[in-house]
Amino acid sequence: MNKMKPIDKILQGDALKILKKFDDEFIDLGITSPPYNKGEKHKGWLVKNVKYDKVNDNVSEEIYQDEQIKVLNEIYRITKTGGSFFYNHKTRWNKGVMIHPMEWLLKTKWIIRQEIIWDRIIAANIRGWRFWQIDERIYWLYKPLGNKKIGKELNSKHALLTSIWRFPPERKNGHPAPFPLVLPARIIYSILDDKKGVVLDPYVGSGTTLVAAKLLDSKYIGIDISEEYVKGSMKRIANCETEREILNKELEKHVVEKTFSKRKELKEFTGKYKNSEKFLSTLKLNFQSI
Repeated sequence: MNKMKPIDKILQGDALKILKKFDDEFIDLGITSPPYNKGEKHKGWLVKNVKYDKVNDNVSEEIYQDEQIKVLNEIYRITKTGGSFFYNHKTRWNKGVMIHPMEWLLKTKWIIRQEIIWDRIIAANIRGWRFWQIDERIYWLYKPLGNKKIGKELNSKHALLTSIWRFPPERKNGHPAPFPLVLPARIIYSILDDKKGVVLDPYVGSGTTLVAAKLLDSKYIGIDISEEYVKGSMKRIANCETEREILNKELEKHVVEKTFSKRKELKEFTGKYKNSEKFLSTLKLNFQSI
């Protein structure tokens, strides 16, 4: 039976059921943020009526994690060898017990290449049961080439952006949990660089990932169970040029004057100086050039 490769389309329906219909190994890169199963009855008082359209965000944790494992394994199957998937989630608490995304990520087929901290700057709840939670996590999941679990090295202009990303969620967006355009834009540009590819978002929401892919001249595939979100995303993609300035501001951050290889070739600082004074002065110059 022929399987699907629905390029530049958004499909409405259950993510797992649709993913099972896709062909093997044709996705270059994926980015998503699934519903977090935060429990619609137990949100902080500042998060008023935050509900997804057509999704119950209050199922048993066992069912939720099992579903996420199955979805991630299907994405692994359809992703090219050497491809990546970036998975945005957060630590949660249920009756004082912390639930960490690693609990189910380690049960998938993916190699966890990196854990990135997204500093959202703002907190959704100001109760004092613990320090205000302004962080979320972005997991860089990798499908290795054979036994090569490390993968290809990032271009220096991308790697210098560090593993802590500080920007607020998208505002003026009807979706209850939108990440900003700079998040998928940074990922797509860093991983694909100047190449083009097929970018997947299986929980498309307001279409932010697909807009970033479109603006960066890549192909996209989106899935969402909500007809409202699908229609809204299609409209947003059609008008994506209105968001190009946001993209350009992000791309301006991906600059480095000299790569590690170039510094090594010129016998400049590469992290091996024993003379601490020389080390610090060279380090200062490097940071001033960023």
